[in-house]
Amino acid sequence: MVMAQFFGATAGQDAFSVAFRIPNFMRRLFAEGSFSQAFVPVLSEYQKQRSREEVQNFINAIAGTLGFVLLIITILGVVFAPWIVRVFAPGFATQGERFALTVTMLRVTFPYLLLISLTAFSGAILNTYSRFWVAAFTPVFLNLSMIAAAIWLSPHMVVPVTALAWGVFIAGVVQLLFQIPFLKNMRLMPRPKICFSDDGVKKVLKLMVPALFGVSVGQINLLLDTLFASFLIVGSVSWLYFSDRLMEFPLGVFGVAISTVILPHLSRHHAAQSEKDFSLTIDWALRCVLLIGVPAAVVLGVMAGPLISALFQHGHFDARAVLMTQKSLSMFAIGITPFMLVKILASGFYAKQDLRTPVKIGIAAMISNMVLNLILIWPLKHAGIALATSLSAVLNAGCLFYFLRARNLYVPREGWGIFGLRLLFVNTVLGVFLWWSVGDLQVWVMQDWQWRCWHLIVLSVSAVVIYLVSLWVVGVRPKDVLVPVSS
Repeated sequence: MVMAQFFGATAGQDAFSVAFRIPNFMRRLFAEGSFSQAFVPVLSEYQKQRSREEVQNFINAIAGTLGFVLLIITILGVVFAPWIVRVFAPGFATQGERFALTVTMLRVTFPYLLLISLTAFSGAILNTYSRFWVAAFTPVFLNLSMIAAAIWLSPHMVVPVTALAWGVFIAGVVQLLFQIPFLKNMRLMPRPKICFSDDGVKKVLKLMVPALFGVSVGQINLLLDTLFASFLIVGSVSWLYFSDRLMEFPLGVFGVAISTVILPHLSRHHAAQSEKDFSLTIDWALRCVLLIGVPAAVVLGVMAGPLISALFQHGHFDARAVLMTQKSLSMFAIGITPFMLVKILASGFYAKQDLRTPVKIGIAAMISNMVLNLILIWPLKHAGIALATSLSAVLNAGCLFYFLRARNLYVPREGWGIFGLRLLFVNTVLGVFLWWSVGDLQVWVMQDWQWRCWHLIVLSVSAVVIYLVSLWVVGVRPKDVLVPVSS
């Protein structure tokens, strides 16, 4: 919201979106993505089967090795920033000012990769030992830093939008420092040593290499979106960025949270050879995700325009930006539930230390996204890019589910038929209510911000109440969700 108000959907905002997305994409690869999915199962094994001294030595070796590799990548990223921008946003190369601004900001934001990856490493240790809240709260500092930079730092910069890049860098430092005291209290503070020959390090690297691709297909697809959008008119990258922020909200709050919680559980069930508990954990997670993901998709699909108008239509973000961002958010809404399901279903393979299957499926999904981008970008412009990403997520989730079932890694509990009918009914009720209540988008963009915010609050509260009441009416109770993740 702050970024929209201060910078709008402009060439400067386009430049920052690319400069932030590149290290953020690599963070998903090296941090929450492939590294965490490879590191957590191995650390869980060490925790269950090795001494505390062996666990500490493993953590030390991983810290030093990961830090060394990321430091080299960060240096290369800063040095070769112009060429990286040409690869990821080739359309900017024909626009000198926007290209130069992107390169400048990328050199500031790229060290964030090193800092946030070490933060994610620390968070993975805390999560494995069931200290979930620390890692979950840490990203708040990124938001606070960027807001502070936009409000207080940007007026002092020659190019105001570059303040956002410095906000990202500062956030990386703060996030890492925040987690250190908790590691010290657990007596698991890493003492980094570079050791590629360590058995645990070799195992993590072996698991991590294929996961570099498989676990981050969604992010690769979003990066491809940026690549294609760079050839469209000014503002296209920003429209996709702002709509992606709203799509990522339910995905980040619920989808990532649930997958983060279940991965250590699944890893321990696998180590204990408890196949029944393994399957029950996946089943529980799928039901939770569907109870949140489906209504989230309905809300963002039906209320895309009013949401964007109420949240972003201030300052430099005008009515045209609202209408254009609405188009891409409506298409992204189709992919919200599949993106959430991918997080859960992929965890089933990672806990089994099977990374080949998600990689193969990820390759198919990425290829389909590229093909669909080429087909849909011409008639639908930036909205076609968003639709292509959503459809590739559907393919990804569907294939992951098929192979989990085909290999009997997941056996659904009884009651899925009636659960599906209940979901269909309550979300139909929710969708009809919102469609009837929202009205004409032109009314929203013409009103003042107080009217928009008040109406959005009333609609949101009403939607939550209607959804919860509908769930109660069809027989869904808290005990159906708040159950143990094992038998």
